Amino acid sequence: MALPVLSSSAVKFRRVLAHFPQELSLAFAYGSGVFRQAGASAEQGETNMLDFVFAVDDAVTWHMTNLSKNRSHYSFLKFFGPKKISTVQRYGAGIYYNTLVPCNDRMIKYGVISTDALIEDLLHWKTLYVAGRLQKPVKILAQNENSRLQAALVSNLKSAVTAAFLMLPESFSEEDLYMQIAGLSYSGDFRMIIGEDKSKVQNIVKPNVAHFQKLYSTILQDCPQVVYKHHLGRLEASIDKSPEGQFTQLMALPKTLQQKITALVNPPGKNRDVEEILLQVAHDPDCGFVVHQGISGIVRPSSIVQSAKTILTAGAKKSVTYSLKKLYKMTKGGLKKTS
Repeated sequence: MALPVLSSSAVKFRRVLAHFPQELSLAFAYGSGVFRQAGASAEQGETNMLDFVFAVDDAVTWHMTNLSKNRSHYSFLKFFGPKKISTVQRYGAGIYYNTLVPCNDRMIKYGVISTDALIEDLLHWKTLYVAGRLQKPVKILAQNENSRLQAALVSNLKSAVTAAFLMLPESFSEEDLYMQIAGLSYSGDFRMIIGEDKSKVQNIVKPNVAHFQKLYSTILQDCPQVVYKHHLGRLEASIDKSPEGQFTQLMALPKTLQQKITALVNPPGKNRDVEEILLQVAHDPDCGFVVHQGISGIVRPSSIVQSAKTILTAGAKKSVTYSLKKLYKMTKGGLKKTS
């Protein structure tokens, strides 16, 4: 099964990509500069910062080449060389961002992650940082023939649907499902307290339901618990909320999430196996809430470390500028809600 993500031949993205070393296993653009968000004008979409992620097989070599091409993109860390940059990259969510970079008359931000770290996150939700980005619509700009990566991308989408089913009631709308999926990677993210618009998830989903449908339609059509009437643009779901049904879904969750749930439920000193604990959770009326707590336990630490890394990777001046922009967007979103 090919990953049903959105491809783009948009000239502006291709022109940006041409500025960078081409040894990429995956490159995609995401965010408000790519997909319109609720409450934003078309003009804002044309001026918002463009966000990119580049997955690379050899981070040291890629950064070495990029330093020779785009040295000005880097903070003071450029003086320590590509090996040190790659070491810093491995902390937190395993991604290294250069932000507020002028490129082709736009500001861009781009993150570099190793292919192995990306696959690990997609399969096991180690940090849910880049995996979370890829649970929402993105524009794929480059992708090589890496079958492990391809399978991991699809696995991530299936896991997102499974986790959402566990947190949703027995019956729900298609938009409810996409709202739950889009919110996974924001669960426990401290930036949702300070730095992000509180309506962010809703703003992402509402104008982009068709893009979510394109991303998830194949998975939902293959799901026995869902009647997916794509021609009507409607989803009818009846999720099995019996302990047996929930246990099957819990056993299908990514490894890191299972471990987080186990740590939440298993008292210290008791060494029960994961299967036994998940069976207990499956019988719990608050099963969905426990899953949500587990996801928060993954997202929170990686989001904190990743944000702290910004001071190193962006430098003090850019960090302050970037943070102020985020606070402005958050405040503006709050004012719209109260007006």
